[in-house]
Amino acid sequence: QVQLVESGGGLVQAGGSLRLSCAASGRRLSSYAMGWFRQAPGKEREFVAAISWSGGSRHYADSLKGRFTISRDDAENTVYLQMNSLEQEDTAVYYCAADPGVVPTRPYGNFYWGQGTQVTVSS
Repeated sequence: QVQLVESGGGLVQAGGSLRLSCAASGRRLSSYAMGWFRQAPGKEREFVAAISWSGGSRHYADSLKGRFTISRDDAENTVYLQMNSLEQEDTAVYYCAADPGVVPTRPYGNFYWGQGTQVTVSS
């Protein structure tokens, strides 16, 4: 099975940018569709973005379109989430997820999950 490790989180001022990475091991990333999710304190986990196996299809939460971009580099076995114009409301733990059969968009789907990386946006 695939193991996922997120990185790139941290503290950033509102209006700034971060790029999150999700490194896969144990299996070739090209075998999986990938997704990003986030969970803020006291809130339910929510879908952020997803990308198909080939990268030809990308999906975003409506509220995030235009600010976040998901991409994948199968040669590096890594998926990225570029986050621009960050807002305090983007503060959350960000998780990546992988699935060999479906594009992961359900926040509590039976996917392979990473451990998460904290993103904190200050005013």
